[in-house]
Amino acid sequence: MLGLICFIVLMGLTSGQRNYNTWPEKFLKDTISWTQGLVYKPVGAIVGFFQNIGQLRTIYEENQVLRQTLTKYARDTTRLNDLEQQNKRLQDALGFTERQKQMNDYKFRIAEVVYFNQGNKMMTVNLGEKDGIRPNMAVMSVEGLIGRVVGVSSFYSDVQLLTGIDDKAALESKAISVTVKGKENESFGFIETFDTDSQTLLMTKIDPKDPIQPGDTVITSGRGLVFPSGIEVGKVVEKKQGEFGITYVANIQPFASFNHLREVFVVEVPELGESS
Repeated sequence: MLGLICFIVLMGLTSGQRNYNTWPEKFLKDTISWTQGLVYKPVGAIVGFFQNIGQLRTIYEENQVLRQTLTKYARDTTRLNDLEQQNKRLQDALGFTERQKQMNDYKFRIAEVVYFNQGNKMMTVNLGEKDGIRPNMAVMSVEGLIGRVVGVSSFYSDVQLLTGIDDKAALESKAISVTVKGKENESFGFIETFDTDSQTLLMTKIDPKDPIQPGDTVITSGRGLVFPSGIEVGKVVEKKQGEFGITYVANIQPFASFNHLREVFVVEVPELGESS
């Protein structure tokens, strides 16, 4: 050990007098540098590891904030889209009622669909007896007739859809007396069946001389004393002979869609002597 110390001291004294290193000096320098490398690399790796952990935590927190921001944005965008769609529907409804006022004396009470059962072909709206709603009132959308009121409570009403007009489970199903728009004095028939295969209403008891043709618009005639006259039902897509060949049958494509009903109208017909 004493010899090694003397050796190092001697090299230190002589190194200042030379611009080159002897092989013992080179050996010692390489040994020290190698040893320092062994120590520095693990320490550097540990420091880098903890730095990476800190960076990962920062990235995680930033991602959390970004995710919350995106969620809020998506929620706000969805709400805005819903409000825009509702606003458009209400504007369409307003335009519809204004047009109807010019055509007849009916009152159209706008109602919101609160329950819809496609299987039972029924729906519930948020107008009831206290709003003047009564059984057998016609119900329609902006597009056309969709059904009639079959049950009323104080604040809600049940509506039977046209798709369930022949439903045997219904308490009572009423046929709709109809005619053709523009041919009211020449065309007549009844709608009392919905064909699930073709998704059309069947207009029956059509006289062989009836001028009804595909493309005609079918409207309520008002003769059945349930549905008021003049409400559009659908378009004729086919006319053919009936089962016994005595009368004709026509397939009517409903104007109204029964899948996404939100706001509908209950049609109130003024009593005789009432002003519109």
